Amino acid sequence: MRANTLLALISFGLVLVSCAPAPPVKEGKPAQLLWPPPPELPRYAWEASLISPASVMVETEKARLRRVMTGESIPTEPILEKPAGIAASQGQVYVADTVKRRIVVFDIVRRKVFEMGLRPPGDLIKPLALAIDGNGLVYAVDASRREVVIYDHLGLYQRTVGSPALLEYPVGIAVSPDGKRIYVVDRANNESFKHRIQVFDETGQFVKTIGRRGGQPGEFNVPVQAALGPDGTLHVLDAGNFRVQAFSPAGEFLREFGSVGNGLGQFARPRGLAIDRDSNIYVTDASFANVQVFDSQGQLLLPMGMHGIEGGPGKFVLPSGIAIDEAGRVYVADQYLRKVEVLRRLPEKEARQYLK
Repeated sequence: MRANTLLALISFGLVLVSCAPAPPVKEGKPAQLLWPPPPELPRYAWEASLISPASVMVETEKARLRRVMTGESIPTEPILEKPAGIAASQGQVYVADTVKRRIVVFDIVRRKVFEMGLRPPGDLIKPLALAIDGNGLVYAVDASRREVVIYDHLGLYQRTVGSPALLEYPVGIAVSPDGKRIYVVDRANNESFKHRIQVFDETGQFVKTIGRRGGQPGEFNVPVQAALGPDGTLHVLDAGNFRVQAFSPAGEFLREFGSVGNGLGQFARPRGLAIDRDSNIYVTDASFANVQVFDSQGQLLLPMGMHGIEGGPGKFVLPSGIAIDEAGRVYVADQYLRKVEVLRRLPEKEARQYLK
């Protein structure tokens, strides 16, 4: 998709979040990739791939002429090296890159790409997961620092939460919209029993531990990510037990779903977790090279994406982090293809246009 079209769609979508329930039907050629495909009513459409600065730049005629005259070119090589966690809000897509040791930001509204987490005291070593609260603060889990580093939306360092005394090997994070509860997924090492969720308040004060290593309800074996539902329910992707567990905001076990296998609705190498405004649960799986969407009770709704080592729209090899923004767009990072895929949730009126 052309960069200016993506910019217009997302910018327009940000306005619609606050003033209307859904965007209007788009004119023009229908999307090529739909999930599920017709004759079923499609719910999602591929929208764009974020790969390089060219993915978000909009070139004016004056800039184009200057580029032609000077021989300059728009960078099109992948800017990501090994994308891991991802978060998105207000037209900004934040991607944690463990090789570059920083956060790469696709700023779609301002039509540029910038990086954060480079300067002390907010310099990153191994950022693995990201979250954004309702005030726009960005929370980065650093497995090597064994801390959560917090920035404003432009990348200015604010503070840290946690310490090596409290975090063994943090890999995931979820933050309440008001920022008053910070849930850090701490998987320690393979020999440790400290596979758990460490909970902090907005000041960084340690509150409690949820779980320990094991296979019983409320226990974890290699937890990798967490996400909060609209009602505050904490969901944890318990990868080693091939399940998603749900907890109350206070940390009480509520329910679980998932099993190991290669069938629909099962897990093989689950990597990323996100929840939308309707409490649907999204799980990326590196073995299936796709995203599986479940309802709040764990019933499979549909899979999205397909394996494709050659790349291309809707294709994955090693999907990792996943995020959902205010407009319901789904962002999926792929470590092998070094890109972020953008999938758009379709309002029913628009979806029905594809069945005519």
